[in-house]
Amino acid sequence: MSKIAFVFPGQGAQAVGMGKDAYDSVESARSVYDRADEVLGFPLTELIFEGPDTELKKTVNTQPALLTTSVAYYEALKSKGITPDFVAGHSLGEYSALVVAGVLSFDDAVAIVRARGQYMEEAVPNGQGAMAAVLGLERDALAALCVSVSADTGVVELANVNCPGQIVVSGSKEGVDGIVARGKEAGAKRVLPLEVSGPFHSSLMKPAAAKLGDTLASVAMKDAAVPVIANVTAQSVTQAEEIRKLLVEQVYSPVLWEDSVRYLIDQGVDTFIEIGSGSVLAGLIKKIDKGVRIVSVNSLEALEGELLA
Repeated sequence: MSKIAFVFPGQGAQAVGMGKDAYDSVESARSVYDRADEVLGFPLTELIFEGPDTELKKTVNTQPALLTTSVAYYEALKSKGITPDFVAGHSLGEYSALVVAGVLSFDDAVAIVRARGQYMEEAVPNGQGAMAAVLGLERDALAALCVSVSADTGVVELANVNCPGQIVVSGSKEGVDGIVARGKEAGAKRVLPLEVSGPFHSSLMKPAAAKLGDTLASVAMKDAAVPVIANVTAQSVTQAEEIRKLLVEQVYSPVLWEDSVRYLIDQGVDTFIEIGSGSVLAGLIKKIDKGVRIVSVNSLEALEGELLA
């Protein structure tokens, strides 16, 4: 029997103007943006729609902006009567999935991710951490190279296992520079340094995780109405307390996206609906399995068109 997964993008998918069509045309979507402004106490919506891009790219702004846009498009999608069998999100996108699954209220989620972004920016002084995308190297070979470079140069670890041939590493600037220097000789086709404000999903983020744990401890969570695929385990989870624990671990653990998608396919999912800005996840899922149907709901036009095709 056909099953559907809703998936939600993370940092890197943001774009000035995202969600404006939903805001202008769908009352329930507009109310999501209005609530974000009210909860956060500043005009996030104005920043999303008008920029500047340099401000939107700041982690502390990107995280609530993407969550708000994903939930707004989800509100627009609800009118189509399509419901998911599973939900998942890439890094920050896991919070969008948790709102849709009824684990977190939107108000709590948008406040949490704003704080999460702040903690992540503060965890490592600017310039001391880095990330890079490694293309064309097997996971085991890259993991071994990370161990070697960490011992010789500086800490560097797997951060995002995105799809076959695309893995992001994260750690100290020296460690990531070591991967850049030695990646090709280990078999990588390319190693591309990323423009990020910190070494996300590495052990250097443990100070941020500790602060996030304190924040999450005071937030009400419900058991998930729909199974959520956790980034940390690439397995489904529904219990609120287990989700709370995994969200803390997620900050300093690799995002097992490829494993999560394969798990969903093993559970019978043959349709993935990406909800939010861009189509990054659609691209990754195609590289994992060309046989599944993938739709990106990143505009009202997409909602009316490809979704119903």
